Parts: sequence; C-alpha cells; structure tokens
Amino acid sequence: QVQLVESGGGLVQAGGSLRLSCGATGIASGSNVFTTNTAKWFRQAPGKQREWVALMTPHGPTNYRQSVKGRFTISADTTSNTMYLQMNNLKPEDTAVYYCNVEIQMKPYWGPGTQVSVSS
Repeated sequence: QVQLVESGGGLVQAGGSLRLSCGATGIASGSNVFTTNTAKWFRQAPGKQREWVALMTPHGPTNYRQSVKGRFTISADTTSNTMYLQMNNLKPEDTAVYYCNVEIQMKPYWGPGTQVSVSS
C-alpha cells in the first residue's frame, strides 16, 4: 500500500523560504513513484477549496500555478522516493496546508498535509 507523508512546513516571515518534502513508502524495490507517475503539490487555505500548485510529469516537464511561478520549484530525488517543493519569497497568501499527490494507475494517493504559515 503506497503511503505519502509530507514534512518541512512551519512558520516563516514574508520573503522567507521553506522546502517541503514528500516521502513515499510501500513502493516496490528499485521503483521511483515520483519519476514514473505525474506528481503534484496542492494546498488548501482556511475556508477555501484545495488548489493545485505545481506538477511534475514522468518525462520531466513541470508546470506551476501562475501565482507561484518563479518562486516555487518542484523536483524529485531520483535515488529515493522523495519529492520536494522549494518555496522562495513566500507571501502571506501562501499560508495553507500543503499536500503531495501522485496518481498511480489512475488511483490518486495523498499525504496528510503539512502546515505552512507566512507572517507579514
């Protein structure tokens, strides 16, 4: 059973940086779930719907929500089942619970989320 767990959230001042990690377990030995499937980061702010933030495709191309372009970078470690979201120049509006997501054979998997809070 594939399980995802996010880490790296916290409280940071506006303009600061955080790097979120998403670790996957339950993966077959020698496989990398984040480089062979489309992987995404989502976030959900209080009182708002969950929204897509960044995605990474199996062949490499990435895409980002317009509001985070140039500030956030999605990547994966090819030697371990770990995905990252580097977040720079954080803004108060980036405050949310951040979730990692991967779709394996059309089945979505989610982590429990990690809180990111940005103070002004």
